[in-house]
Amino acid sequence: MPRMIYDYTKSVLEKVSFDLDLFIKELKKAIKKLLPYEVEHLRNWLVYFTAQNPQLKPCLELVTEDE
Repeated sequence: MPRMIYDYTKSVLEKVSFDLDLFIKELKKAIKKLLPYEVEHLRNWLVYFTAQNPQLKPCLELVTEDE
């Protein structure tokens, strides 16, 4: 079940990636709901995703400040 939530979270983030504010809002919600190891996976995915979408790079700070 948790894997489904992680996959759903990635899907939502991909869909809202056109709007930085909305992306940040969804990312904050995801960080609160996901398990710690899933947040780490999400951080790794974000590194890859923001390489393709440089306008989203400020979001990386959100996932690294919880460590």
